[in-house]
Amino acid sequence: MTEQLAAALAAEEAAIYAYGVIGVRLSGDDEVSRARAAEQEHRSRRDILVTRLDELRASSPPAPAAYELPFEVTDREGALKLAVHVEDGVAQAWRVLLPVTEDAERADALSHLTDSAVRATRWRRLAEVTPLTMAFPGRPVP
Repeated sequence: MTEQLAAALAAEEAAIYAYGVIGVRLSGDDEVSRARAAEQEHRSRRDILVTRLDELRASSPPAPAAYELPFEVTDREGALKLAVHVEDGVAQAWRVLLPVTEDAERADALSHLTDSAVRATRWRRLAEVTPLTMAFPGRPVP
């Protein structure tokens, strides 16, 4: 389970970095507020994961000083595309925790997966991308 927790931590840390890039490219107070709220949620999850890994006496690699984005983000369209990409990736990271957790930890993993999937759907709607939802959130796209 520690490997999957470390992967979720890496996804949350990458999301925090990405939202720093996303936020400056969005337009309007509503979009910027959504990005800030998402970043804060990912920070909260990161902190919980760090604590949980510490409780398990497990370590994870330190977060890199910078991340390589999957594509260049120069405008609102790119920022929305990155937001969808990030949330889909975070959902995937939480999905792999479902079979290795139980009870409250499994419920938390499912909640985080669902939260990221819903957030990705909201970003898709703003980007006017279809389909708005994935058939199986958290499942890698072929």
